[in-house]
Order: sequence, then structure tokens, then C-alpha cells
Amino acid sequence: MTGPGTAGGSGTTGGLSVRVEGLVHIYRLHETEVVALRGVDLQIAAGETVTLFGPSGSGKSTLLAALSGLIRPSAGTVRIGDDDIGRLSERELSRLRLGRVATLLQGAGRNLLPYATPAQNVAFAQRGASRRRAAPAADLLADLDLGDVADAPLGALSGGELQRVAIAAAVAGGPGLLLADEPTSQLDLAGRDAVIATLQRVNERFGTTVVAVTHDREVGERLGRQVVMRAGRVGEEGRGEERFVVVGADGALHLPLGERDQWPAGTLVEVRRDGEDLRLVRRRQP
Repeated sequence: MTGPGTAGGSGTTGGLSVRVEGLVHIYRLHETEVVALRGVDLQIAAGETVTLFGPSGSGKSTLLAALSGLIRPSAGTVRIGDDDIGRLSERELSRLRLGRVATLLQGAGRNLLPYATPAQNVAFAQRGASRRRAAPAADLLADLDLGDVADAPLGALSGGELQRVAIAAAVAGGPGLLLADEPTSQLDLAGRDAVIATLQRVNERFGTTVVAVTHDREVGERLGRQVVMRAGRVGEEGRGEERFVVVGADGALHLPLGERDQWPAGTLVEVRRDGEDLRLVRRRQP
């Protein structure tokens, strides 16, 4: 069975790397300037699966929009593969999004034609892809375990099936990078697990780099590397049960989420050297 981007049945498109340096984004809300991103530095290897986790307003959705080229940041750079997307024209950005970078919007219905079947949706999504790169819609759906619903009306599908069809449509043109905004929101556990499995399948089968925004810690743990956004910056990273705080370019260090109540803003902290390591010791108030 072949998938998107296949040539002679190789079944692999290859993922795109992501490199973000000093990313800042400021927008106006009424008469107020809001700083959504505060110097984000992030590297994602080609073929990696990464989730952006954090509370509302932490900057994760803004970062996803910057990676897709939907917004132009106020400062800093975003490189997708070899391209500095801040230097691309609108026409070049459109070509990038039609081919090598796919964005899955939150809510399956925003990504699908409601009057078309799953196979028709996939075929429509392939209209901008070259014949060499695009596999038949039925083959792609079968490869993602959706062959049984290829010709069903969308109204007959469950929420989880709709989201999986939306993923199939997003990767139909063989992108190297899939950006997914809350792909498991409003799904039951069975639907969520099926969507996670589909994202893993896309990554493993086609080599696609996957970056997903989520509020669900378990989604992050199962997809691999977790990047925790805090107040417009990368505050933590983790894999499985391992957690690491991230030192910002300005030396700022965010405490782990579970420690913030014990170390409130304004706490005096002594930094002690212990060989090659540093120890943070909270100063007790008299």
C-alpha cells in the first residue's frame, strides 16, 4: 500500500526540520499591545513528533500560526527545512502551505467539505499536489485504517472518525510538516486514542514531522517530546516522565508548574555552585 509522497511505493515523504530563534510576536487588542511570544527558541528535528502544551494565553497557538506562516512575527526567525519563512513572499508562503507544510485547524469540520465523502475530501485536498507525489485517495485512507468509511457520508461518522479523515486530508499532498491545533479536543477517550494512533501512523509511515497543540498531558506523553509554553516562552521540556526546565536566552528560568505555589513571585533564591552544577536554594524569610 502506498501513501502520500510515494514514488514507486517507497511510502516515505521525509520530514522537515524546524528551527525557531528569538521569536517575538506583539499584537494590538483594542488600544493595548499584547506580547504573545517573548523570545522563543526551539529546534525540532526532521521526523520528530512534538506537542506544545500550556494554559490558554501561553503562546502555543500563536507559535503554531508562526510556524505555518499565517502570521508574521514581530522579531526573530522561523526556518522550515532550508527556508527562512519570514523572507518568503505571500505567493511563496501559499506554495509552502499547499505542498510541504499542512495545517490541521481545531475542529474537524473546519478542515472538510461537509457534502463530500472522505475519499472525495482527500482527492480535493490533493488538487495542488503533483501526480507523482499523490497516492489514490482510497489507498491513503486504507493506509490510515479508514478504508471502511472511504465512501460514507460525513454525517454518519463519529467525532473521532471525522478528525482522522481531517488528518488524512491534511497529509494528502505529502507534506513534510503537519501542524495540528488541538486534534483531540472534544473527543471521548476512544476517539482521542484513535486520533493519537493516526498521528503516530502518519509519522511512522511517511516520516512526517508532527507538531500538535494540546491541553491534554497524556496526548503529549504518548506523542513523544513535550514542549511546555509559559507566558510566551518555552518553560519546560519533557519525554515520558522526565521533565526539564529551559534556560531562556536572557538567563530566565521557569520553575516547574508544580513548584510555583511554593516559590511565589518575589521569592529570594540563592544560587550555589556544586561542582559543574548549580543549586537553587530558597532563602527563608526571617
